[in-house]
Amino acid sequence: MLDCLIRGGMVVDGTGAPGRVADVGVRDGRIVSIGRSDQSANQVIDADGLAVAPGFIDVHTHYDAQVLWDPHLTPSSLHGVTTAIGGNCGFTIAPMVPDEADYVMRMLARVEGMPTESLEAGLDFGWSSFGSWLGRLEDNGLGVNAGFLVGHSTVRRLVMGSAAVGEEASDEQLEAMKSLLGQSLAEGGLGFSSTRASAHNDHNGDPVPSRAATDAEMVALAGVCRYYPGTTLEIIPSIDYLWSPEAYELMTAMVLAADRPMNWNLFNVRPGEDDYLENRLGSADYARKQGATVVGLMLPDVMQMRLNFATGVLYDTLPDWAEIMHLDHAAKVEALGRPEVRRRLVDGAAQASHRTWVRWAETTVVDVSSPSLEALVGRTIGDLAAERNQHPFDVMCDISLEDDLMTGFGPPVVGDDDESWKKRAEMLGDPRVLAGGSDAGAHLDMMMTWGCTSALVGDTVRDRGLLSLEQAVNLVTDRPARHYGLRGRGRLAEGWCADIVAFDPARLTKAPVTTAFDMPGGGWRLTGGAEGIEHVLVNGVETQRAGALTDARPGRVIRSGRDTDTVTAAGP
Repeated sequence: MLDCLIRGGMVVDGTGAPGRVADVGVRDGRIVSIGRSDQSANQVIDADGLAVAPGFIDVHTHYDAQVLWDPHLTPSSLHGVTTAIGGNCGFTIAPMVPDEADYVMRMLARVEGMPTESLEAGLDFGWSSFGSWLGRLEDNGLGVNAGFLVGHSTVRRLVMGSAAVGEEASDEQLEAMKSLLGQSLAEGGLGFSSTRASAHNDHNGDPVPSRAATDAEMVALAGVCRYYPGTTLEIIPSIDYLWSPEAYELMTAMVLAADRPMNWNLFNVRPGEDDYLENRLGSADYARKQGATVVGLMLPDVMQMRLNFATGVLYDTLPDWAEIMHLDHAAKVEALGRPEVRRRLVDGAAQASHRTWVRWAETTVVDVSSPSLEALVGRTIGDLAAERNQHPFDVMCDISLEDDLMTGFGPPVVGDDDESWKKRAEMLGDPRVLAGGSDAGAHLDMMMTWGCTSALVGDTVRDRGLLSLEQAVNLVTDRPARHYGLRGRGRLAEGWCADIVAFDPARLTKAPVTTAFDMPGGGWRLTGGAEGIEHVLVNGVETQRAGALTDARPGRVIRSGRDTDTVTAAGP
């Protein structure tokens, strides 16, 4: 007898092959048959009119903290994601030592936009090694499969203490970092992650630890992965508009030292920026000539953002803005009320290149915390400035000050034109590109990209006709699974893990964004589910039905070597 029979759906198996109507039989967490089946089953799912595909895979999330109080990893799971990879960009909460827990927590709160009060209430740091943390997750139970990279900044801080911020590592310290990283990989860490992004500053306003690493340190730590099967590399090498040849050289050297592929985060398609795309993807071309695989994550949707002056994230990357954005709350309020400070910020923003979030007049008021300002929601700053006879930036400052800096501002969305969508679809078919970069679990007051899989498999296929359903499913299932070497996942095939999503292609789309006050300590986040997803199975057990989560926790902690195959520098 089968545990579950999914009957009569259009099976899109993840490989890109044409879909076909078939039944899918599941037993003991595995797919045991695909085709016509007359076997009896404990559960029968009528999939007539639905597409039946592998569960979606999101390789760039930051659920490291949230997984401890939200084992279903929402909202990703609501969008059909059955496997999520965390620990990206060098930021992890394991391994850990008591003396550095406070720094790591506050760094994470700052760089990944998580409420400090929620981390304080939700994290007890009752673990030491990477393996003991993974064991904690296994004991708690998971609603999805989840694996985690080992973060450079965390490892560096644990070894070097306060010297990790801004100082070069000694030979002894580098050896200690290699040893700690190796232990973490041996215990199941999926690989090594790091960042050199200028936007990544800690809660003190200083560059995060990994930004002080030399190229030699980066390559040496990447090289540790060579000795542990099923591992990989992830990095943000720079957020400069155009990357230097040195960035290409560093990534290639890391891949060759590790004998593992690398993915970097993130790029998007914007009109008139072919030089930017050529420069970014040139990193893959440079690496390939030396036998190395470097791929870029591309968000398969437009980037929608909510910025605010309370955190100042992204605004603090503008010329002459960091000093003001890194002030404490009271000092920032005082500074933004001064005309000379506002002029300095406007002048600094004018020096920025290719920054959509400085187009003040086109910025929209997304939300407010003060009821007296509700009438402004949905209005553009340009319209308000015309009514008030003020400079647009003065209007933004005045509104934000009246709202205790909590106002959410929406920069203009770029790349939503027909030509950009055509280019985006073209890029998604490029072997130098992986679909991803949702950043789910991070920037909880700012990012709204967690639904990119629904947007790709639903809207892009159905409404724009730029990809076939089979192509779109392949991009978020088999392609990322093969890059990471996820064993038995990413395809619907006999003997493979029964991670399955059944959805209505005619309806699949993102549901509206809402605000949820469901974080520990009273913290809030932006969130939103999907429409059109009818059933989700993780390891053969139904975890979602008609958009509602079940109580089941059949997810597996993905450990390197045990659950992943080795993908070498040459690529999958």
